[in-house]
Amino acid sequence: MEKISVLIADDHKLIRETWSFVLNNDPRFSVIAECADAYEAIEQAKVTKPNIVLMDINMPSMTGFEAAEKIRKVSPSSRIIGISIHSQPAYAKKMLQIGAKGYVTKNSSKKEMIEAILTVHAGGKYICEEIKNNISELVLEENKDLPNINALTEREIQIINLIKDGQSSKEIAAQLDISLKTVEVHRHNILKKLKLKNSASLVNFINSAATNL
Repeated sequence: MEKISVLIADDHKLIRETWSFVLNNDPRFSVIAECADAYEAIEQAKVTKPNIVLMDINMPSMTGFEAAEKIRKVSPSSRIIGISIHSQPAYAKKMLQIGAKGYVTKNSSKKEMIEAILTVHAGGKYICEEIKNNISELVLEENKDLPNINALTEREIQIINLIKDGQSSKEIAAQLDISLKTVEVHRHNILKKLKLKNSASLVNFINSAATNL
């Protein structure tokens, strides 16, 4: 199986070395270039044509947004994942509008980083959990004037986020240390308050902003 080639662009040496160490110790990946400067990243992408570019959006001399646009021109086959300390959904949205296929914050785990690379390389899009959770909060806040959304309790909002993450009622009960029956009552009340038909409608409601990125 051919390894997924990765170019890392970040102005912090420790981050570049850490990501390189993690990825090069996984047989699925090969880091073919490390760049501390956006111009260098563009040139390396042009020459090496990496499968994946991990692009820090806060690069010196040129932003990661500008660099991503230029890399897409010199290496159209390369798929870009934006990396940032910023967890505001607006940054992720801007990066994806430019043509990047993923966005991961520097608070993300090694597991998420690897999942992002694999998902994007396979042709999908990837938004890390920190961004998704912030989007969920924004959706709830932006829709606070909808009927009864303010009536949601803290526990119900907690359960909404667990449902969004794909957890079953049994898993939610175990995580929150409450009975299965209590979880089902909460789910029923949430749907009733939001005037939704089922859990699928609820997940769609919460993830609506994410799918529009």
